Amino acid sequence: MDVWSLSRSSRYDQPMLKVGLTGGLATGKSYVSARFAELGCHVIQADKVGHEVLRCGAEAYDDVVAEFGERILGDDGEIDRKALGAIVFPDAAKLETLNALVHPHVFARQEAFFAAVERDDPQGIAVAEAAIMIESGSYKRYDRLVVTVCPVEMQVRRSVERGGTEAEARNRLARQMSIDEKRTFADFIIDTSGTFDETDEQVGRVYETLKLEAV
Repeated sequence: MDVWSLSRSSRYDQPMLKVGLTGGLATGKSYVSARFAELGCHVIQADKVGHEVLRCGAEAYDDVVAEFGERILGDDGEIDRKALGAIVFPDAAKLETLNALVHPHVFARQEAFFAAVERDDPQGIAVAEAAIMIESGSYKRYDRLVVTVCPVEMQVRRSVERGGTEAEARNRLARQMSIDEKRTFADFIIDTSGTFDETDEQVGRVYETLKLEAV
């Protein structure tokens, strides 16, 4: 699908193509970002960066510990993300507070990543994967937006297969923007409900279109 958005930049004055990749819980974002990387895109994953800035001594560590207390620390002094998640995920206000402490540092690292890509590969494609890109409004920072989708029941099943419970999955889905609403923001939609080969074929088609824009 190639529904172009008029809310983001044209490609006539920018040397590097910045692509946002998002989707709902367990819709295959990480799988798709890995395929883009294999095809030659420069990929950064916001979740991974978010984990990095929470490490002891990193940018968000002190503020997060000060906000949520030493109860979130493991024996090694690192932030226990499961303990932190148990506090913030059931409470929208606390989750918003955590995001406010973490996201600015994630964005700063992303900007450094984009600057490096633009310097080293000015006609390249930089892909940033993030879970709440639309909800936070950060999707506006990108030239194109790719949204991964699959049926809700498949999201729940995949989440459970990863080690969560059905109740946890449905609770998280209830707090997320619906897939149908996310679709309306997309320049490209990749449906991951089929086989890996079918998903790969869609990623390949999107990549070929993006590559033409990046020239």
